[in-house]
Amino acid sequence: MGTTVFERRRPPASVVEHSLAGTRQRVFWLDDLPAGATRRRPELVGERVADLAIVGGGYTGLWTAVLAKRRTPEARVVLIEAKTIGWAASGRNGGFCEASLTHGHENGVTRWPEEMDTLERLGLENLDAIEASEAELGMDFEFERTGMIAPAVEPHQVEWLHEMAADAASRGDETVRFLDEAALRAEVDSPTYLAGVWETRTCGMLHPAKLAAELARVAEELGVEIFEHSPVRRISTPGATGAVTVVTEGGRVVAQHAVLATNAFPSLLKRNALMTVPVYDYVLMTEPLTSEQLADIGWSNRQGIGDLANQFHYYRLSRDNRILFGGYDAVYHYGRRVRSSYEDRPESFERLASHFFTTFPQLEGLRFTHKWAGAIDTSTRFCAFFGTARDGRVAYAAGFTGLGVAATRFAADVMLDRLERRDNERTRLRMVRERPLPFPPEPAAAIGINATRWSLDRADHDLGRRNALLRTLDALGLGFDS
Repeated sequence: MGTTVFERRRPPASVVEHSLAGTRQRVFWLDDLPAGATRRRPELVGERVADLAIVGGGYTGLWTAVLAKRRTPEARVVLIEAKTIGWAASGRNGGFCEASLTHGHENGVTRWPEEMDTLERLGLENLDAIEASEAELGMDFEFERTGMIAPAVEPHQVEWLHEMAADAASRGDETVRFLDEAALRAEVDSPTYLAGVWETRTCGMLHPAKLAAELARVAEELGVEIFEHSPVRRISTPGATGAVTVVTEGGRVVAQHAVLATNAFPSLLKRNALMTVPVYDYVLMTEPLTSEQLADIGWSNRQGIGDLANQFHYYRLSRDNRILFGGYDAVYHYGRRVRSSYEDRPESFERLASHFFTTFPQLEGLRFTHKWAGAIDTSTRFCAFFGTARDGRVAYAAGFTGLGVAATRFAADVMLDRLERRDNERTRLRMVRERPLPFPPEPAAAIGINATRWSLDRADHDLGRRNALLRTLDALGLGFDS
């Protein structure tokens, strides 16, 4: 087996140790919220009557609340969150807002080839709407339409980039640019870079926690009631009333319809118990770069960056010129558990710090101020799935697999369409109507997921060659390509 550039050019241990000295186990984005955005909202006590009850205060639930009120201003909408608005994935992701609804063109064209033109158009329209919402709804979540660069850091990956660029050209897509080594390093200067593809319009950067906070503020201004610290214990749909009852420890909401937006957390529907698994992702955030440090790496166009390995890194600049650097490790814990204790994993943070200084050795001496982790709701098709239950009174979406910042808004529209029984372009999509294969129960899930992770690492060390397990999963349509 070979080595990767991150092993061949490993920085001194002292550089990594210095960079992590004093790093706080906290989410930078949540720490960076203005004081007014973190006010405590009430718990649900007693009974509320509503037209729509929403379970979950992340992007999926918040977009649903805002879009529901914009469709029907007089509707009574109640949103219930187990902890605080945006505390989980919506407040701690990388802030990459990508147009793709299918986790990339290749994943989508493999599964729904006849729909890809429509899906890519709808994805771009959805991204445009998110960008426009800052002005339209009076929000500020630091959106920048920077596009995204995929750099090759191993020789065999350069051919993949040529194929990506050729495929885009064959489709008449002029927003995809191939960059040779010199052109790429003129954009962002890393000695690991051999070439790159810059998708100039399909991705924007934003402040994750500010997006959640601003959506909550707008929702409340539109008349949505939001309750925090109110874990939902069950939902019931007594047939005679035609209503949905959402029950918490201290109260309940009786509504005509409900939306379940719990993502990585256990589903309230038995049918979805095996549909997702929580996979932990790890992130570092640097202190702000000086003007001299920025000059050393360039990056004046501020693109998001994600490399081409199976175990990939993603990184971007914040408004105050910090570098967020995350990815690589994707850790599954037996039993589909989501626990705060899983967020502190020193070996993952040390590995990320080492890979950071391999990528940018000119930044030696820089420190990381924050380190954190979060659970990604992963599905076997690597993008969201949608559905209804309880005679069409309950809608759900889950399984965004790390690409949900933009797709959650699309999911909100899909769920509202379904509850309103609309027949339109969205609801007719096979991608929307189909459910993915479930994950197996334990112990098969842990055995399979960890064997797959080992195989992906092996492929990264063997010129990208996929072993028998990965080829079998590909044939079964289970993906596992990132």
